[in-house]
This record gives sequence, C-alpha cells and structure tokens, in this order.
Amino acid sequence: MTAVAEPPDLDALFGALADPTRRAIVTRLTSGEATIKELAEPHDMTPQAISQHARVLEEAGLITRGRHRQTRPCRLEPDHLLAVTSWVEARRAEWEDRHDRLADHLAQLQEEQP
Repeated sequence: MTAVAEPPDLDALFGALADPTRRAIVTRLTSGEATIKELAEPHDMTPQAISQHARVLEEAGLITRGRHRQTRPCRLEPDHLLAVTSWVEARRAEWEDRHDRLADHLAQLQEEQP
C-alpha cells in the first residue's frame, strides 16, 4: 500500500510568508542555496535573527537546511510553494467565474430594459 503524503498546512505556509523578511529569504533562495550568513547580508539583522526566520520557513516546509562541512546551507522546497499557488489560483478561478456570471446577468438586464 502506498503512503499518502499529508497536504501542506496552508495556515503555516501563509503565516511563514506573511513576514517581509521571510518572503525576501524565499526570493533569495529561488536563485540557489545560501547560508544564514549570506541570507543576513542584505538585512539589518543578526544571523541569529535570520536563523529564527529560517526556522519558521523550515517548519512550514518551505525550505530545508542541509549540512555541508561546518555550514548549513538553506535550500528552497518548491513543492510547498506550489500548494500556495494552487490555492490562490483556485480562488482566482472562482472569482473570475463569479465576475463572468455577474457580467452576463448585467448584460441580460440591459437587454430587458425598454
């Protein structure tokens, strides 16, 4: 029997992405792995503060932290970002459908007016 993967926790994902520093970290990691020190460079924060942000991203499943000699490079996990994208796209499709139905209804009302 094949094990079914747990769906990502959208609350944790959106919570992790709610912070601008964490979004900046995710954006930086789209171009490749980075150490905490490298992630801290563009921010006015200590590496310890960036490490705490990275921990939140890791707990949400957005990044992983590996081991390479004495460093722990962070790596983006795009599968969980795809869950966010899928959720947003589903909501967008629902709203587009509602908008189209409203436009059709308004056009019908205009045709019925003398």
